[in-house]
Amino acid sequence: MNLQGVMPALVTPFDAQNRVDLKALERHMTSLREAGVTGWVPCGSTGEYFSMSDEERLEVLKFVKSFAREGEALIAGTNAPATREVIRNTEQAKAIGYDIVLLATPFYTRPTQDELLKHYRAVLDAVDVDIILYNYPPKDGIEISFELMDELADNPRIIGIKESSGVLQRAVDIHNRYAGRINLVSGSDDIALDFMFWGADSWICGPANCMVKACVDLDRTFRSGDLEKARQKMATLYRAMNILESGKFVQKIKYGCELQGTPVGPCRAPLGPLTDDEKAAFRAAMAPILEWK
Repeated sequence: MNLQGVMPALVTPFDAQNRVDLKALERHMTSLREAGVTGWVPCGSTGEYFSMSDEERLEVLKFVKSFAREGEALIAGTNAPATREVIRNTEQAKAIGYDIVLLATPFYTRPTQDELLKHYRAVLDAVDVDIILYNYPPKDGIEISFELMDELADNPRIIGIKESSGVLQRAVDIHNRYAGRINLVSGSDDIALDFMFWGADSWICGPANCMVKACVDLDRTFRSGDLEKARQKMATLYRAMNILESGKFVQKIKYGCELQGTPVGPCRAPLGPLTDDEKAAFRAAMAPILEWK
């Protein structure tokens, strides 16, 4: 599949009893589709997969698959701390109908690069899916090295890397080293426009949950060739994006959904609520985005 456009890393709505709320998810996804997203990425870190049971993850994956239309990309988050669990999750996603998975490094364990290479190869050997690597060292504690990517770059089922390190130089290097082999996928939201300049045709975007019109508009404006207008739009987005990166990312995303009129409930512990001051700061940054035309 040619990955392109804005694909929200979906939040998982929870109701007042802390249960997965599929009705809220349907309302939320309907509003995102109307704004022009090109696909769906459930059960990632923005979706709080780490706090969900196996049954809940399957429930969400099945719902998103049933909601999706032909031509919309479907990318399942199937991460886990251990290789055998990742393989099991990936097998289940494949059985539901997902042909692409998004795989970060296994959390908590911090494998060496050699161990990480064996991990990805084990998943490739076990399940016939395409993989988008997910580099997020601030959260996972290790980085996917260029030496590791060199080993995987010629495997046609390693189709991309979501780069969330926040380091633009890595995006430039990925583009220069792997163009035509590994797609650069934007995952550093506050420098998304820079990623577009360096060949990122797709954006797996947590903030798209609460600022979808603006994110889709930025992507379309860049593709139209109006780079000055794209720069102006990124400047408007930047403050809210930057506040998201300062901490409590998922809580702010969910609060932003409430501001946009598609509430998705609270986060699950240990993620706690925002303070009044944090809400006020994010609400102020969101003001021009809520009025986006």
